[in-house]
Amino acid sequence: MLLRLGSRNFYRTVSVFQRQAHTDIKCPDFSEYRRNSAKDPTVKSSTTEDSRKLLSYAISATLTTVSLYAIKGELIRDAMVFMPAANVLAEAQIEIKLSDIPEDKNATFKWRGKPLFVWHRPERVIRQARAVPLSALRDPQTDEKRVKDPKWLVVLGICTHLGCVPIAHEGDFGGYYCPCHGSHFDGSGRVRKGPAPTNMEVPHYDIVGDTLTVG
Repeated sequence: MLLRLGSRNFYRTVSVFQRQAHTDIKCPDFSEYRRNSAKDPTVKSSTTEDSRKLLSYAISATLTTVSLYAIKGELIRDAMVFMPAANVLAEAQIEIKLSDIPEDKNATFKWRGKPLFVWHRPERVIRQARAVPLSALRDPQTDEKRVKDPKWLVVLGICTHLGCVPIAHEGDFGGYYCPCHGSHFDGSGRVRKGPAPTNMEVPHYDIVGDTLTVG
């Protein structure tokens, strides 16, 4: 009995101390930090929902706009870094006056860092190139498909074997001869003999009047 009475008195004393401790501490007032639309704590939050959403939307729109402008600036900067140099762009397309190249002359030009051969072919070379049967060619192509004007052969001056520069008007077929490994090309730039696997490349070009435009 004494034990139970003692326990009851102990808990009663503790509860008294707890009430006194809590009543001595004042609850902080955060009214100064509340939004104007929520100063009154008794007002429901649904009544200020529109104004609070408007502020959130405005902040989100501002951050999105700033981010987009930052991304745009970074993309422009990267594009400027990877853009070809001015001298490369200048060589991307060249124009050649064909009247300056006499008949049977193989003129050499620089285009995109590569040699470009322009051959003013005489009639006999045209006839020889078009008389070759496709069965005799390693890389079958007719002369008609390789030229836009029979008088003009336009090819990259690079051997398709290992990239050497062939010599014009040389070789067993009167076209080009590669001195590095002995590849022979005919008057249409087609491989006829040696290790070259394919014909000399024909770049994209147009002939308008007296002007050849390559590129």
